[in-house]
Amino acid sequence: MVVTAKSADGKFEKSFETNYHTQASTCRDEKMAYGAQNKASYIRDTSLQPFKSTDETYEFDLPFDTKDGVNTPTVRAVEVTVELNYEVEKPDNKIQIHKITKQVTLDR
Repeated sequence: MVVTAKSADGKFEKSFETNYHTQASTCRDEKMAYGAQNKASYIRDTSLQPFKSTDETYEFDLPFDTKDGVNTPTVRAVEVTVELNYEVEKPDNKIQIHKITKQVTLDR
């Protein structure tokens, strides 16, 4: 999953990437084994489960200007894009599953 925040004027851009996958071992030692042929039991599951919601929190530090001891944000609105991708064998080989874009502002 890739979360990206961009300002309209291009002064601010920040991105976070989170990978979800299963981790397994051969149960003979503490070494992790990632191949399906080696998976004997699961140690920890960090995958996305079907029909189960998962909450994630991402914080972006917006640039600010300091005048008279008061911090004023120079960027008040960003466009946030969340992309959920499926990686097939290599990180370069991605299939986009879902993408959503929303405008987020500090103004009420």
